[in-house]
Amino acid sequence: MADPQSVLVDLRAESEDLDRLVAPLPADGWAAPTPAEGWTIAHQIAHLAWTDGVALISVTDPDAFARETERAAATFETFVDDEARKGASLPPAELLDRWRTGRQALLDALAAQPPGTRFPWYGPPMSAASMATGRLMETWAHGQDVADGLGTGREPTGRLRHVARIGVRARDYAYFVRGLKPPAEEFRVELTAPDGELWTYGPEDAAQRVTGPMIDFCLLATQRRHRDDLAVCAEGEDADRWLEIAQAFAGPAGPGRAPQSPTGPARTPQSPGRTPLSPGRTPLSPEERGAGA
Repeated sequence: MADPQSVLVDLRAESEDLDRLVAPLPADGWAAPTPAEGWTIAHQIAHLAWTDGVALISVTDPDAFARETERAAATFETFVDDEARKGASLPPAELLDRWRTGRQALLDALAAQPPGTRFPWYGPPMSAASMATGRLMETWAHGQDVADGLGTGREPTGRLRHVARIGVRARDYAYFVRGLKPPAEEFRVELTAPDGELWTYGPEDAAQRVTGPMIDFCLLATQRRHRDDLAVCAEGEDADRWLEIAQAFAGPAGPGRAPQSPTGPARTPQSPGRTPLSPGRTPLSPEERGAGA
């Protein structure tokens, strides 16, 4: 089980990295579009501020969170966009302050929780470590949208291991959410971290294997890049199918992004004719709009 305090340290660092991207922007810079259709940089930060806020409610007032989920269920198709739109309408300085204040409050609340405490969420209840890991994944993924909107690169860090872990652990969910039966056997996943360290998951002798750079796997699992643009390889038909549907985020499947190039990195040859799967909608972030947490 992950240490909540170490994850909180990484969540703070991930948020501060994104903060350094957006804080210097002039007011009109917050209106720059991002790869999520209809979402500007302001929408991305507003979404993070809002989800940090509902996470804080979950940690501090479960009854109020239950009312929040009822409200969300009543406006399932629009409530994420509605909340992002509300936040994006604020003056950038006010929105930035709201995000900073909310994320700090969430960090403080999670750090104060007794070991073993679990909190309600839109899926299964979450521990402090799981809540922090989920917030880090979303912060990183939406930070990628912001960086793409600004046309700037980001230096991969060891914090990607949290995103990768969610992507691996969510394997079966990617099948269930599409009405598919997940494979019975475990897969072997071998990912090379930015510092060159090899992170492994699953039995070493598994027949189905996934290998590649950790950054590429994270971009795939958060649907921020198309598989054809990434150097993630599969060995085995089931592993190959998983890479077509992998998702680290909660909610129904989104369509992901179109390839950026006509030919991407070479894949391990697999059976032909992978069937595209029908996209759904996610109630937690704009993956359904093609951005891909």
